[in-house]
Amino acid sequence: MEIDCGTDVLIGGEENVSVYDSSAWAERGFCTKCGTHLFYRIKETGQHMMPVGLFDGDESLMFDSQVFIDEKPSFYRFANETQNMTGAEIFAKYGSPP
Repeated sequence: MEIDCGTDVLIGGEENVSVYDSSAWAERGFCTKCGTHLFYRIKETGQHMMPVGLFDGDESLMFDSQVFIDEKPSFYRFANETQNMTGAEIFAKYGSPP
């Protein structure tokens, strides 16, 4: 699970972050000390998606959207209603892969 943190993201200890070019449209950031996944960033927009586990128990967080819904296993369901986006919708919004 992740949080859409937008494009204006500051990461403390940036000297400990390594960025991996994971696809034609996104890159992933990891801690060079412990290997923790810190974000994936959409190259075209600079949009940062960060794992919810990086944030301290913020009760105001709400699970409200799912992406790549067209690729999920049929047994995979959440109880609450969410905005659902297919892979094509994600690429249309954030930039298409080559």
